[in-house]
Amino acid sequence: MKWLAPMFCLCALAACSGKPPAPESQPAAASTARVATPWDNMKKDEQRARDVQKAADQQAEKQRQAMEAAGQ
Repeated sequence: MKWLAPMFCLCALAACSGKPPAPESQPAAASTARVATPWDNMKKDEQRARDVQKAADQQAEKQRQAMEAAGQ
């Protein structure tokens, strides 16, 4: 009985040692993909606010120029 457990372990190790390692192509592809962060939505909102502010500034500049042209 004492030799049965070591013999079983030896057979298990021998059975597992001849196999090549599994390819790791899946984790490599996952590491290159961009992971979403909690700040992505805030950055999108911030950019949208900048765009709106730029449009408002351009409209105000056009109105200012129109008022100056009308005043002259």
